Amino acid sequence: MNKIFKNLIFIPALTFMPLVSCTNSEPAISYGFIQLVLYQGETGVLEYYSFFILAEDDDGLENLDELYLYHDREQLRWKISSEDWVHHAYDGKDWIGSKSIAIQSGSLPRGVYRAVLVNKGGQSTERSFTYDGVLRYPFPDVTVSGGEYYINSQWPINRFITYDSSGNYISTVVIQSLNGSFSDFNFPSSVRTAALWAEDENNFSSALTNVVPVN
Repeated sequence: MNKIFKNLIFIPALTFMPLVSCTNSEPAISYGFIQLVLYQGETGVLEYYSFFILAEDDDGLENLDELYLYHDREQLRWKISSEDWVHHAYDGKDWIGSKSIAIQSGSLPRGVYRAVLVNKGGQSTERSFTYDGVLRYPFPDVTVSGGEYYINSQWPINRFITYDSSGNYISTVVIQSLNGSFSDFNFPSSVRTAALWAEDENNFSSALTNVVPVN
């Protein structure tokens, strides 16, 4: 994640809405990031952005109400209410955002985005940044036969994400060889399926395949 943060270009910008509550606290966006994630859909590969910010409010994060992401050139807007945003803990801090930023068809636009954070008192702050991640590799693929896996991937980093029989997350392991036996990983007995997670850290992009059986 540090590599992601290091390459983001932030353009300071700050706007405020009129006060509608007794609090004088103003929200702030300390940092943020976007990562492109490709998913294997029924009719082809789907693009999503994973978008998170590090937010601050003197009245606490519970005082935050809405988070927006804008791409002004393409006239796009995504609204993420506090009931819907995902919390991600990293380095002792609570990041908020979404893993489901998408459009109906085509590729998500690159370029300048604006994040706008609004608290329950109606005050807001915004921060603009640039995302120019490049998709360099074709979507990966993994097949299984007789407990052996075979991976077709040009991505620099490949991992297995494992799940139990109910689809609950179990663990993530780095893949050293693009083919081999699942038994070499010594997965816990509760593991039933795994998905391939391929990542290109330098270009802030990744891909997640459908799950496959591990035995």
